Amino acid sequence: MLQKTPMLAALAVALTLPTLAQADEVAVAVAANFTAPMQKIAAEFEKDTGHKAMLAFGATGKFYAQINNGAPFEVLLSADDETPAKLEKEQAAVAGSRFTYAIGKLVLWSAKPGYVDDKGEVLSKGDFTHLSIANPKTAPYGQAAMETLGKLKLLPALQPKLVLGENITQAYQFAATGNAQLGFVALSQVYADGKLTSGSVWRVPASLYSPIRQDAVLLNKGQNKPAPQALLNYLKGAKAKAIIQSYGYDLP
Repeated sequence: MLQKTPMLAALAVALTLPTLAQADEVAVAVAANFTAPMQKIAAEFEKDTGHKAMLAFGATGKFYAQINNGAPFEVLLSADDETPAKLEKEQAAVAGSRFTYAIGKLVLWSAKPGYVDDKGEVLSKGDFTHLSIANPKTAPYGQAAMETLGKLKLLPALQPKLVLGENITQAYQFAATGNAQLGFVALSQVYADGKLTSGSVWRVPASLYSPIRQDAVLLNKGQNKPAPQALLNYLKGAKAKAIIQSYGYDLP
C-alpha cells in the first residue's frame, strides 16, 4: 500500500494539469455603476470556471477612447448600448457578440436619512449647495441625470449647483462625503440584497430619462480565447442574473 502512494499522488497531479492549463485570465473594462455586482460575479466566475477576470472600472466614454487607442481589454461591460454597437460597427468588437446584461436605474440620493423625499421635490426647493452627477460627456448615467433635469424644467436653476464626477463612482463619492448634499447616482450603488443601504433616495421615474440598457460585447483582443467567451456566457447564467437583480437592476 505504501509503495502505491507516490504513484497515486503523481496520478492525482496529472489529472489536475489539464484543468489548470485551461484556466486563463480575461481583461474586462467595466462601467463604474456595475462595480459592486461585477466584483461579486467575478469571484463566483473564478470559483466555477477557474478563469480569473481582471477588472478595470471607469466611465464608458473613456473606455471607448482607450479601446480605440489599443488598450488590452478583451470584454467591455458598457453603461449603455450605443458604445458596444459603435465598436461593432467600427470593427473593434466581434460582430454578433453584443447583448444586454442589465438595465440600469437612476436615483437621486443623499447620505443624510430623510433628506430626499419619495417624489424628488427636494430638487425644486433648491435649499442645497451642490448636486453631483457623472460627467454627461462620458458617462451614460450623467446623460440620464441631465435629461431628467431638463424634463423637470430645473436645469437652468440648478446648472450652477452641478458638480461633475469623472464617472458615476466619483459622483457617488461627492454625495457620500457630504461635499454635495445630493447626487444623481446608480441605484446599484445604494442598494443591495433588495434594500437601501444608507441615506435617503428618490427613484427617478423611467419616463424622465431614456432607458439605460447596459450591453456587453466581446472585443477583438478577446476573440478566439476561452476566458472572454466563458465570462460572457457566465453573465447570461442564472447565478450572475441573480446577483445583478440583487443590486436593483432589471434584466432584459
